[in-house]
Amino acid sequence: MASRSNTRTPPSFDSSVPGLAARHVAREAVATLLGAARGLALEDALAQAGRGVGLAPGDAALARAIATASFRRLGFIRAALAERLRDGLPEDRPHLLALLVTGAAQILDLAVADHAAVDLSVRLAKADPQLQHLAPLVNAVLRRIARERDAIRAQERDPLQGNTQDWLARRWRAAYGDETAGNMAAAHLDGAAVDLTIPRDPEQWAGRLGGTLLDLGSLRLTEVREAVADLPGYAEGAWWVQDAAASLPVRLLAPQSGERIADLCAAPGGKTAQLAVAGAAVTAVDRSGARLERLTRNLDRLGLSAEVVTADALDLPEDRPFDAVLLDAPCSATGTIRRHPDVAWTKTEADLIRLAGLQRRLLDKAARLTRPGGRLVYCTCSLEPEEGGAQIAAFLARNPDFERIPITAERLAGHAELIDGSGDLRTLPSHLGGGSGRAGGLDGFFASLLKRRD
Repeated sequence: MASRSNTRTPPSFDSSVPGLAARHVAREAVATLLGAARGLALEDALAQAGRGVGLAPGDAALARAIATASFRRLGFIRAALAERLRDGLPEDRPHLLALLVTGAAQILDLAVADHAAVDLSVRLAKADPQLQHLAPLVNAVLRRIARERDAIRAQERDPLQGNTQDWLARRWRAAYGDETAGNMAAAHLDGAAVDLTIPRDPEQWAGRLGGTLLDLGSLRLTEVREAVADLPGYAEGAWWVQDAAASLPVRLLAPQSGERIADLCAAPGGKTAQLAVAGAAVTAVDRSGARLERLTRNLDRLGLSAEVVTADALDLPEDRPFDAVLLDAPCSATGTIRRHPDVAWTKTEADLIRLAGLQRRLLDKAARLTRPGGRLVYCTCSLEPEEGGAQIAAFLARNPDFERIPITAERLAGHAELIDGSGDLRTLPSHLGGGSGRAGGLDGFFASLLKRRD
């Protein structure tokens, strides 16, 4: 590769060309995450890349779809590109790598015409002062990807080995065994359906929305072709979006009308809404004011109320303990890879270690906020034992005034497979038929139900 300046001249592209602006935003977002900004979420990277571009809603959806597809099969895509690049992947040029990855993702994984994917990728290369001279390379590689698509897809046999970071594959094999780890990796390729929590008349809404009622209580929509906010019932506050697994911790807590319940790390508010629907007096706490604004808007739309507190949960006063506390602790989020595939490529084991320390401190704080005889649910959307069962084992060892309440299958509509050997909730992407299409699967969630002794 030719030498280049450390400063990057912004590309100047013709925004009047249909679909070009969407592909520019997708490429910029993917480049950001493939570069140094490893801790950034894809949604944030897309928002950052889209500033000043003015994407129409359809183009914004296309940019998101391209970027998401790029990360969903990133391991496979990288391997296909590496085989077709004489000098290997341009790891030190994230904008070139992102251009090739997003182009290949359109060809291999999206209902996009090959000529559009290739032509618009080449246009983006030509519009970029640092990549202009590489436009012929982009054209040749993506045309070859299109010609050899069937052969490339035929090689995608083992998503655990070929489409999963080594450190995650190693950990999942150790925690769950080879077969389950492989099934989880396969489920990640499916993506996720849209699950709704519907507090009233779920059968009626299943008919109106064309979804399937799960026995866990959620309504699952496998085909959503418009924006969620445009679906019937959204504006009226009849339901909210929440993965079926994410709804289970509140079911385990079993809130009662009139109970004082603290929802710690509450935003964006799905669990707060569940608690409020049950009639609890909810105190929703989060350190992010911006995220709490979204929570407040959701509650207003749903016609629900809660005391909303912008604060670090670690700083809350302890003079008036709660009847129950729900702690959805910050975590690596590896359980959400079905719907947020960037997580698999932007998180590291170092993040896991750092977050485990924060979870320990938050769990001890939650314990002090729970009255004698009260209940505490700790949960994370993680597949990693250090953020789940290991946290609870260590917590019980240092807090003898707490005991675990083993979860029974009856609490989970008979799904005994969702309960681990210690009696805690452990959902996996491969549960409920995950790995056989978007109609199945769950987010990976851990939850433990604890009680403070009287």
